[in-house]
Amino acid sequence: MMSKKQTVFNLLFLVIVFGLTMYLVFRGKDIGDIIRTAREADGRYLLLSLVCVVFFILGESVIIFYMMKTLGASVKMTHCALYSFVGFFFSCITPSASGGQPMQIFYMKKDKLPIPVTTLVLMIVTITYKAVLVVIGVLICFLGGDFLRGYLGDYMWVFYLGVGLNVFCVTFMMILVFAPGLAKWIMVKGLKIIEHVRILKPKKARLEKLEASMDQYHATAAFWASHKRIILNVFIITFVQRCILFTVTYWVYRALGLHEYGILTVTILQAVISVSVDMLPLPGGMGISETLYMVMFVPVFGPLLLPSMLLSRGISYYGQMLISALMTCVAHLTIGRKNEEIQRM
Repeated sequence: MMSKKQTVFNLLFLVIVFGLTMYLVFRGKDIGDIIRTAREADGRYLLLSLVCVVFFILGESVIIFYMMKTLGASVKMTHCALYSFVGFFFSCITPSASGGQPMQIFYMKKDKLPIPVTTLVLMIVTITYKAVLVVIGVLICFLGGDFLRGYLGDYMWVFYLGVGLNVFCVTFMMILVFAPGLAKWIMVKGLKIIEHVRILKPKKARLEKLEASMDQYHATAAFWASHKRIILNVFIITFVQRCILFTVTYWVYRALGLHEYGILTVTILQAVISVSVDMLPLPGGMGISETLYMVMFVPVFGPLLLPSMLLSRGISYYGQMLISALMTCVAHLTIGRKNEEIQRM
């Protein structure tokens, strides 16, 4: 679990980035007029977009429950939902979404779930989560490059960078899974080089911990090889899960009374933003997401661009964070309580 110091730092970093983003986006603009326009949006479509955010989060809980049952672990679906809310909340507030899975493992451990099982499940969730972005990004590169240039213009390099980083990440994960010996050699060699140039002090315990942590990838490779159909099912669920979140911007588009663009175009443009910012070391891609939005969606929203961004980002990211924060409190108050009470008796 993250220390209090880490949590305070992450929240402070989030507030600073949020403040700078809001200042750069809205400086010189009539904020009152933007808010009034946003408040006049059709509430039915906004509610639908909020439902999509909840479905997006719960999509991961379906995967966790499905895989836990496959591995013979006893777990409640309601607790899987809470693990997902915890993961998304801490992913929202930490750079590169680095805090989500450690916190999920913490709460799974409170439920007495075996750590090797939880690590395996979350590792496969991570790989498929990134793999879906890679597939979407590569498809857009090959099938919609010219289409995309009309919206991104000089910012195409940001999209290519995002695709490249995601491909690198998934490739490295695959090496960890299918060539654990090679991955272990690379990681150990890298650590020794870092210690040799005195970036870190040499510690035998650190090397032993790294070598031990690499062994868990053997289990992942074995599961992947013997459960290909399950991995395919997880990939399909993840693909649908991500596409559901990408449609939020379209429902905002309809909420503002616009009809010219279809759901496929708006959803693809939002997917491009997600692919571009997913690997950047900012909580929720904050700052760069808003910048790309204001570049890409000019022809889609026209004079309603800023109100649309306020609603779209407010629901898909900040709404997701607030809902997840509330459910994280529920998780903290409920998960593992019975086990703690038994230990005190």
